[in-house]
Amino acid sequence: MSQTLPKKPDESIRKLTAAQDFERLQLALAGARQAAFDWTVADDRIAWNGATDLLSLHRDPNRLANGEHFRLWMSESGRATLRKLVDEASANDSSFSFEFEAASALGSECFEMSGVRIAGADGRAERLVGLLHVVTERVRDAQRLHYLATRDELTGHLNRTSLRSELAGAIEAARAESRSCAFLVASIDRLAAINEAYGFGASDEVIVAVGERLAGSLRGTDVIGRTAGNKFGVLVGNCTEREISLVADRLRAAVRGEVIVTRGGTVSATISVGAVCLPASAFSSQEAMLRAEEALDHARGRGRDGFAVYAKSPQRETARLRLMAIADEVVAALHDKRLVFAYQPIVSAKTRKPVHHECLLRMLRTDGTVVSAGQFIPAAEQLGLVRLVDRHALEMTVERLHANPDVSLAVNVSGTTAGDPSWLQSFINYVRAHHTVAGRILVELTETAALQDFEESARFISNLRELGCRVAIDDFGAGYTSFRNLQMLRVDMVKIDGSYIRDLSASPDNQIFVRTLIDLAKNFNLETVAEWVGSDEDADLLEKLGVDYFQGFHVGEPLLEPDWLKA
Repeated sequence: MSQTLPKKPDESIRKLTAAQDFERLQLALAGARQAAFDWTVADDRIAWNGATDLLSLHRDPNRLANGEHFRLWMSESGRATLRKLVDEASANDSSFSFEFEAASALGSECFEMSGVRIAGADGRAERLVGLLHVVTERVRDAQRLHYLATRDELTGHLNRTSLRSELAGAIEAARAESRSCAFLVASIDRLAAINEAYGFGASDEVIVAVGERLAGSLRGTDVIGRTAGNKFGVLVGNCTEREISLVADRLRAAVRGEVIVTRGGTVSATISVGAVCLPASAFSSQEAMLRAEEALDHARGRGRDGFAVYAKSPQRETARLRLMAIADEVVAALHDKRLVFAYQPIVSAKTRKPVHHECLLRMLRTDGTVVSAGQFIPAAEQLGLVRLVDRHALEMTVERLHANPDVSLAVNVSGTTAGDPSWLQSFINYVRAHHTVAGRILVELTETAALQDFEESARFISNLRELGCRVAIDDFGAGYTSFRNLQMLRVDMVKIDGSYIRDLSASPDNQIFVRTLIDLAKNFNLETVAEWVGSDEDADLLEKLGVDYFQGFHVGEPLLEPDWLKA
């Protein structure tokens, strides 16, 4: 038997719909782990709806219906934000959102509280309505990312970027408050020897231990960071110039005081320390770091466990400014394509005709003057710009070879880049990408550069020869390379250092030396080039001794625009 519903359909449906909407809202809040609150300020009562398990993070959830107990649950910063939100006078309703930390049985939890502030007649908050939800995971992720971005992975101390930021702030504060602070760089002595004796794992343990000992010797307000593989930077606040040496003594004693036990064995470590007084001796964080490093170089020059404070030197300052000016000029020249080649012919000793040309770097200044490489390459090497210069030289060489199919060119690799495996690999990759001209490239390495890392040089040369390039050792005789090493390196040519060739006909001793070099080179099937050939007499003598090629102003000057050059 069916039952007839009372005839109040509109009211019943409205009630049913409202009930369903409320249940849906309850489910949505619970699923999102959010709790809705309605806080009436006058009676300090809070009505909660939604995720009841969220409130259960409090040891007595029922007490959270009272505003005072809710405030006591919040961290101090959260209470301060809430107090300001309630007490500020504003006639307009406004939205709000802030985070706070609160204790739970599982530890601390982070919450976000957001909603609408409804103003009363006096402008103070009459009611707060909104949502509360847990954001612990998001906050912890943000903290973790911030930690990784600001900390050194191995030691946990600040990384170089973060330490530099702290240093910049300290310099500004010291200047504003007319006080002094100090920045020190501590370098672990002979870490390379520790690597060789105990292995890289042990050296990492030494780095960590030294960092811990340095940190343990500092005050709570001091700051430490790792600035390089074996270096730590230390920022000491409220430190006069007289006190710097005391700080350095304390740091050095902390490291050398006890041996460090590693898995590879027991290590006795020491540090050398360079320091700079701030802001008296540096106006910026970059300048402070550079000058502390300069002081460190002086400290290490005195042996292990050394210490030095930066002292301004007019001569050093002049040299530094000149170095920086040259670096700026090199960068500008690279950008404006004012680093160009002068092409010097290398001629056959028999025909006296050019066989190939050496690409010699020149800088064209904006006033039209030409600067030789010797005036800017040393500065580029010191400041790490030479990799860009050498790359530019390689690209120009390849470009010229594509445009001039009948020409063979020699390009130099500087000593700095010759010791950089990643740069050498990029050189190989670029030549491989332009393999059609590789057979007309002669790569010149200085004798000392080839010996810096013999195995890496041998691999580099082998890869070049596989691509079809030829390889020459430049300035041969200036170092200590044996012909056996040359055979192992598998080079094609040696260029006899010009100091032995200049005025050769007037030097019997040099004639004996050069004759010996040429004879040995022939025994190893190596071609020879005599550099700095300066007269017909010297050229004739060298031809009789068996030299294959000549190079020098007498047989051909370097030219920016030789006849064969096409754009």
